[in-house]
Amino acid sequence: MSRFNTSSTHPIIPNSQNYMYEKKYVSIHSEDRNILRFPNSNEFEVELPQDYCNVEAVRLSQWTFPANYNTFSGAKNNIFMTFKIINPYNPGDPAHLSNDPLLEAIFSALYANIENNYLVIIAEGFYTPEQIATELTNRFNAIVTNYILSYLNLHPEIPNQTDLINEFISQGGYNQFVVAYNIVGQKLWFGNKSSDFVITNSIITNITNTAKILECGRNQLPVYSDWGLSNYLGFSKCDAYTSSSGAEINAVNGISGLPRFYYGDVVPGDNGYWLVPDKQYTGAIVYFLEAPGKINLMGEAYFYLEIAGMNNLDETMPFALSPYTTSTNGTNGIVNSAFAKIAVTTTPISQWFDDSMESYKWYNPPAERIRKIKLKIRYHNGMPVEFGDFNYSITLEFSIFNPQIARRVNLYSPNNSL
Repeated sequence: MSRFNTSSTHPIIPNSQNYMYEKKYVSIHSEDRNILRFPNSNEFEVELPQDYCNVEAVRLSQWTFPANYNTFSGAKNNIFMTFKIINPYNPGDPAHLSNDPLLEAIFSALYANIENNYLVIIAEGFYTPEQIATELTNRFNAIVTNYILSYLNLHPEIPNQTDLINEFISQGGYNQFVVAYNIVGQKLWFGNKSSDFVITNSIITNITNTAKILECGRNQLPVYSDWGLSNYLGFSKCDAYTSSSGAEINAVNGISGLPRFYYGDVVPGDNGYWLVPDKQYTGAIVYFLEAPGKINLMGEAYFYLEIAGMNNLDETMPFALSPYTTSTNGTNGIVNSAFAKIAVTTTPISQWFDDSMESYKWYNPPAERIRKIKLKIRYHNGMPVEFGDFNYSITLEFSIFNPQIARRVNLYSPNNSL
């Protein structure tokens, strides 16, 4: 005789395979995360308000993000560029015949550094074309000014050293570089009022954020997009050399031999002549170059939202010249790399809203239970999106099958009884 009780007043009801289809929406805010555990809002985990069972699909329904990104930052390695002054103005040259002691000291300093690069570091942030032109003008002149002051301080044998240093400072330091933005051509022009220079784009510059160690070396594995500041300014990886005023320039720019923007003034009253010789530098000629490509200050156009266990978007990867890419026909893409691809539709500082995203994750059979969400927001190159102290929000749509008990309903209509 069995020792189990086989009679029960609560019989198990068989699954009728009847479901009610419904949609549930969950609003997730970045400020709701555990900030002690997840200090950066680009990657965190959050527990949902309830268990979502029998989930057939998850879709990104709505979102709002701040546009506070930095197009240029140390993390992106695009705030550095280098140049050389290869033919500094020589006041003792017969074509110049200047006996200014300060100009002679400046020439001595620049000539001593003729084989070395000057490193320009711009401030992190987002720029307009006019702002980046002004930033570069000031940075180019500032780095040369600092070098000349260092040189003069290290050479006490220079006659009247102290007076020359004071005079140099009172004149505002070195001010021969000019960077201008051509609004019509959407290109940057680099110029010097008296000395020849070259922008050394063939040198890759890496500076660590902590030690600020400069490491210059030739390219090992070429990267063809977003490889540095010069790339955003319209340059290739080739060194950019200048043209001087002369017959070749006269044919392009007119009888004056000076570069000119014919559409209007760069500085009010200059009549488009944005680069003219410095009167203090007797007999000087100007040197200038035009960036080959148009300036790009927009930054990334998209970023990717990853949700652990829900990624359903395949993604190609940036091409890089390597033994793998040159010897195989295989792809370097990633399967199920992200949940959604979100367009950046505005520039800083602003906020944008959007909806109707087609990205979704389909479960077959339905997911038994979803309780937590772990998300990550990154750019195509894998770099995390930095939101700083700005918050954002997303809304997820859950398509759910709710089990239903089979019911048999008899309807009685009084009208049919007549």
